[in-house]
Amino acid sequence: MSEFFELNVLFLFLLGACFGSFANVVIYRYPLGESLWGRSHCQKCKTLIPWYQNIPLFAYFFLRGKCSQCSEKFSLRYPFVELLTACLFAGVYFYYGNSFLTIEYTILVFGLVIGSFIDWDHMILPDVLTLGGCVVGLIGAAINPERSFLDAFLGFLFGGGVLWLVAYVYYVFTGREGLGGGDIKLLAWLGAMLGWRSIPFIILASSILGSVVGLLISYYKNKNNKDMNIKDAVKSNMQAMIPFGPFIAIGAVLYLLGLKSVGLWYIDLFFPALSQ
Repeated sequence: MSEFFELNVLFLFLLGACFGSFANVVIYRYPLGESLWGRSHCQKCKTLIPWYQNIPLFAYFFLRGKCSQCSEKFSLRYPFVELLTACLFAGVYFYYGNSFLTIEYTILVFGLVIGSFIDWDHMILPDVLTLGGCVVGLIGAAINPERSFLDAFLGFLFGGGVLWLVAYVYYVFTGREGLGGGDIKLLAWLGAMLGWRSIPFIILASSILGSVVGLLISYYKNKNNKDMNIKDAVKSNMQAMIPFGPFIAIGAVLYLLGLKSVGLWYIDLFFPALSQ
């Protein structure tokens, strides 16, 4: 591994931390309808935060997680989102190097970080991310010689269509919506970016992760209620609402950063006709 490559990885890490700082702004302000371009300020005392107290990763720990004016505690999520975005940017470059794919996939993971946290907080996935991502994914496939437009278009149709069918069947049998339209658009976006072959792996990985997290949340929610009978406990578990978008995003990142071969193996094993 050359020194130039290592420097580029470091550069993408630092760039990702800066984009992660902006991601925090979007995650907090966009759902509230606030401007994304105003200077950062303390939510309690409204004091503007000077630039040297807003350096990604370092500022939070330099300030010990508190506002320098009123000592209001800042969420640990801020440095976490910055670190997560930094690692994802560096990881994309590590796997794809100096390529058009690196540009496309850094945009993808940046959008996934924003969408995941907004979905976790508000149970929504903004159309500007999902539908905008579909457009960017298809245009990118049309001009990027490293990707196939047909593969991207089939991914767009397959990704959106599969979740739409799952959501429709669930609604028919339960009378309740199990998946939101945002999840369907998100998977269509991922299909447009990663191709149709990524969809089975992403659905499988996100379903497993979502089920495990949902069961853990239900367990900790109900463990103190010893009087709840089994029937009520099962009903409570069934009704536990957690957003599915973040788990779809995690599945996509796993596919993107190392597990693509597993996804292709999964298709060869269970859908051999499709792998021809």
